[in-house]
Amino acid sequence: MQWLAALSVKRPVFASVLILSLTVVGAFAFTLLGVDRFPKVDFPTVVVTTVQPGAAPEQIETEVSDKIEEGVNTISGIDELRSVSSEGVSLVTISFLLEKDPDVAAQEVRDKVNGVLPLLPKTIQQPRVDRFDPDAAPVLSLAISAKRPIRDITEYADKVLRRQLESVSGVGQVLLLGGRKRQINIWLDGNHLRAYNLTVTDVARALQAQNVEIPGGRMDQGQQSVTLRTRGRVQTAAEFGDIVVREKDGHPIRVSDVARVEDGEADAESVANVNGAGTVLLQVRRQSGTNTVEVVRAVRARFEELKTRLPAGYSARVVRDTSEFIEASIHNVEEHLVVGSILAALVVLLFLANLRSTIISAIAIPTSIIATFGLIWYMGFTLNLMTMLALTLSVGIVIDDAIVVLENIYRFIEEKHDDPFHAAVDATQEIGLAVLATTLSLVAIFVPVGFMGGIVGRFMKSFGLTMAFAIMVSLVVSFTLTPMLSARWLKIKATPEGGSHASKESRIFHAVDVFYTAGVGHGPPRDSGRPRSAGALLERPALHVGQQELHPE
Repeated sequence: MQWLAALSVKRPVFASVLILSLTVVGAFAFTLLGVDRFPKVDFPTVVVTTVQPGAAPEQIETEVSDKIEEGVNTISGIDELRSVSSEGVSLVTISFLLEKDPDVAAQEVRDKVNGVLPLLPKTIQQPRVDRFDPDAAPVLSLAISAKRPIRDITEYADKVLRRQLESVSGVGQVLLLGGRKRQINIWLDGNHLRAYNLTVTDVARALQAQNVEIPGGRMDQGQQSVTLRTRGRVQTAAEFGDIVVREKDGHPIRVSDVARVEDGEADAESVANVNGAGTVLLQVRRQSGTNTVEVVRAVRARFEELKTRLPAGYSARVVRDTSEFIEASIHNVEEHLVVGSILAALVVLLFLANLRSTIISAIAIPTSIIATFGLIWYMGFTLNLMTMLALTLSVGIVIDDAIVVLENIYRFIEEKHDDPFHAAVDATQEIGLAVLATTLSLVAIFVPVGFMGGIVGRFMKSFGLTMAFAIMVSLVVSFTLTPMLSARWLKIKATPEGGSHASKESRIFHAVDVFYTAGVGHGPPRDSGRPRSAGALLERPALHVGQQELHPE
């Protein structure tokens, strides 16, 4: 490390440009970093959902769940396979080993499910294969209230607000809770059905067959080609009553003869209210991999615009915002980081009792921390609790190397009367190997943390790498910036007698020296008013043999 210190002392531009480059890159990367609560962790878990309306749990288990389990069981890397069969619904959960790529696992499950589709009952709905994604949790909940029917609120929230919010960058999906959409309800009369010798299936078949739009083909007219379609879709609720279910004795039996048609709303699957008023909740989910805080900020900005265009009698508010807790947590850690840096500098000032020495050593804290932001951005990490914890803990470590190098330079100038330039080079060379060994021992502790396996390793990766990089930057600072500043800024006060131990005669050091010497020597700390050295107190033991006293060599 002698050449690095010598180059930094003789060419101050080299040390300045090197450290300034790292700092500028880190400062620029800081503006690009996202803010989140925890590191992004992908769990290779896939869920297969199959719906068969009206089927009993036993039927779902034997005819759906078991066959899907048999189909996906041949996939490699499965850690756990379980299923839950309830009335009309089958849930098959496949958990893979953490080393498995989640996208590959989902595709393999999808292929196996498509292979067992012919074996499943014909009345099931298309199985849905979803990859478990922690990012799918809602990040923002909005409440829309009004003194109007819940169907009208749902219509406005679904047709206007939901579409506007889903167009915001980073928003993956907006779910409606507590709403009841418009639905045409047909209430059948059992007595009339029996009188006309009809069944519910006959009515359902008639509604499906006579409420469709089908392509009508293509008609060529010279050089023009016209596409035709048959418009058979029912336009109003009253027209449902005119649909013919069956003809009997030349007379049509219509839906209105056996049922009552109602322009109503769907059954309530969820209920939401704010202060007792009918409410529809809009739950915003972010896209996988996007930053929570940025998405919430963009959605809230769009939501404030939409609030100004709400119809009369409508009110909207934010009822749940996960970004508030995230920002508060990160702000708290940032505050501890700043306060910790200031306290570390004050402790150094207390013991060094020299403002210039304190500034030279304490400058390693901001340069190391800011430069670490570059690695965080390069590795794709975010400012989360783990990375901020690593930066906070590194405050007391990154200053150690600079203090050791600075103190040795100070000793060379004070005791050996070297000029600051030669002292900076020689002192760094003397202590360089010890500083390097100490730093690498710390790096050897934190780097393996970044490569741990399991779920804990997924969370600790950003912590270990951030800590190791901050320590390595502090090593570069102590071998470049610290010698360069010491050679040009350190000022040593000479003693009146021309001695070279002025700093060791200070009150604080003298008190420490007296206490330490007394502890090492187990006896009176001094003989003639001056503290004795530790070597003088460690006298050779004497061996008494008879009347003679032998001093072994």
